Amino acid sequence: MERIVNIHIEKLPEGFYLATSDTLQGLVAQGRTISETIEIAKDVAKKLIEAHEEQISNLNPTSDNFDYPIFIGV
Repeated sequence: MERIVNIHIEKLPEGFYLATSDTLQGLVAQGRTISETIEIAKDVAKKLIEAHEEQISNLNPTSDNFDYPIFIGV
């Protein structure tokens, strides 16, 4: 079953990106690019969910319709 985990990404002064989540406590990921940071965050989220399956009942399951923000640099 897939779950929705919202992440917050911020650019650090050192040039790296940091991802955290209010939805999934303990999720912290850092990467050189936004894409790399998202991939690392997905891996961390999966491991956290697997480790604490009984405690994640507050995460919404995915449905056939959902919003996904994309960012386009112009």
